[in-house]
Amino acid sequence: MFTTEAWIWQERSEPGALEFKKTTLSALKADHVLIKNKAVGLNPVDWKMLESPPATWQNGHIPGVDGMGEIIALGSAVQHLRIGTRVAYHADLRFAGSFARHTVVAAHALMPIPEALTDSVAAAFPCPAMTAWQAMKRVPELAGSSVLINGAGGIVGGILTQLLSQTNARVYTTASEHHHSLLNQKGALGTFDYHQSDWQEQLQSALKGHSLHAAFDMVNQQSAESLGHLLGYYGHLVSVQDRVEKSPVDPFSTSISLHEIALAAIHMHGSPTQWQQLIAAAGQMLEQISRGKLLMPTIKTVAFAALPDALNNIKHHNDGVKYVAEL
Repeated sequence: MFTTEAWIWQERSEPGALEFKKTTLSALKADHVLIKNKAVGLNPVDWKMLESPPATWQNGHIPGVDGMGEIIALGSAVQHLRIGTRVAYHADLRFAGSFARHTVVAAHALMPIPEALTDSVAAAFPCPAMTAWQAMKRVPELAGSSVLINGAGGIVGGILTQLLSQTNARVYTTASEHHHSLLNQKGALGTFDYHQSDWQEQLQSALKGHSLHAAFDMVNQQSAESLGHLLGYYGHLVSVQDRVEKSPVDPFSTSISLHEIALAAIHMHGSPTQWQQLIAAAGQMLEQISRGKLLMPTIKTVAFAALPDALNNIKHHNDGVKYVAEL
């Protein structure tokens, strides 16, 4: 057992109810490593998990999915990593997470960090960037096709815009007007204000009679369903924020495919090959970020002591700024 200090969940849903105290971590398994955290990335999923925790959580659980730090101990079966290596990780939600000075993480889930990358950027990376990559990979034959990202003003949408543009897809987005200029810089051919009731008509006019090959929705189930009619034959509806239970188009019409994105589920259901592919893709994206080829959102760093307040800001005033708590 290892003693650390952490923000502890006490079966209450508000971030402000987290308590900072000493706690113990589970013994190090053969295929796990112990990380001394240097920065913790905060995500909307973190406050959502406080409200609807997994059945495995008990009073005293350590939340948090994203973090980075240095390896300070290796499990007996870990041969490919070295103590002192800087790594980022996405934690398994079923077990103790990143809101702590130390976190135990499966070795296969670790992402080595390029030397040029700061701790705060590395901590901000895992959840949004890997979610965006997973969403992109659900759709084949992207080059030259027209795609839509609905609700692209958030962090995942901004990264996805860039990843899709890199495939030479024709990317259209919706967002509040103050996001339009940046999304265009990231590769969007056209950006529409979803507050305008006729934004879909504006999009169809821009498509000049063509249909979408894929629509990526960042909002909710109802929003995703409203995009189905914009898709062409064998199009793809990718719901990043929610799940579409039933196809929104008539049977035997455009025959669209439905996709849900669940990054956290890879911890329970992912194969070794799928993990290798995800970590390899993460490594490539981290290298792109270090060279300025992939842009991360605006990052606001706070002290570790201010973590609950920052998480509360994300819950009640999510404005696209990425919060990172530094230790």
